[in-house]
Amino acid sequence: MLSVLRGRLLGALTAVSPLVGVASVLQVVLVGAPAAVFLKFLAGSVLAVLGMLLLFTGIDLGILPMGRFIGAELPKKGSLLLIIGVAFALGLATTVAEPDVLVLARQVEAISYGAINQRALTYLIAVGVGLFAALALLRVIWGFQMTCTLAAAYSVMVLLSFFSVELVPLAYDAGSVTTGVLTASVLLALCRGLSSVLAERSALSDGFGLLGLASIGPIIVILLLGLFR
Repeated sequence: MLSVLRGRLLGALTAVSPLVGVASVLQVVLVGAPAAVFLKFLAGSVLAVLGMLLLFTGIDLGILPMGRFIGAELPKKGSLLLIIGVAFALGLATTVAEPDVLVLARQVEAISYGAINQRALTYLIAVGVGLFAALALLRVIWGFQMTCTLAAAYSVMVLLSFFSVELVPLAYDAGSVTTGVLTASVLLALCRGLSSVLAERSALSDGFGLLGLASIGPIIVILLLGLFR
C-alpha cells in the first residue's frame, strides 16, 4: 500500500509540476496576476496532486483488479446478452461519473443558456459509450479485425457529419472527453479480462482498441440527434 502511494505521489507531482512551473514563470515575467489569485492557483495545484494521488491509488488497488475479474468471469456464464448488458452498464455508469464529461456538459449548458441540459447531455454521451463498449466486447468474442470495425464506425461518423453540421463541434468534443481515467480504467480492465480467458487470443490485439471504438459512440449518437432534430 505504501509503495503504491509513493509511486503514485511521484507520478502526480511529475504530472502537475510542468503546469505549475509554466504558470509561475508567466506570473513573474508576463502576467503579474494579483497575489491572491496566484496563491489560489498554488493551493489548487496542491489539492489536484492530492486528488490524483487518491484517485490513481484507488484505481490500482480496486477498480482495475475488479474490472479484470468481471471480464474473466463473464464468459463462464455462457450468455452473450449478459456480456453485452454488463459492457453497456459499465460504460454508461463510468461515463456518467467521468470528470471530463461533467465539465463539458456543464460548459455546454452555460454557453447554450440552458438550451442543452447538462444531465441530458451527460447521459446521451454515456449511452453512446455504453453501446460501443458492448460492440467492442462483441468484436473480441467474435474475432473481428479492429481495422474493419473502426473503418465501418468512422465511415458512419464521417457520413453523419455532413448531415448534422450544427452539432459536429459538440459531437467531436463529446467523443474526446469520454476516455478519461475512470472510463479507460474500467473498460480496458474489462476487455483484458475477457480476452485473457479466450483460447488462442492475443491480449495485445484484443485487450486494446476498445477506447478508440468507445469514443466514437457519443459522436454518432449526438450526430444522430442533430439529424433527427
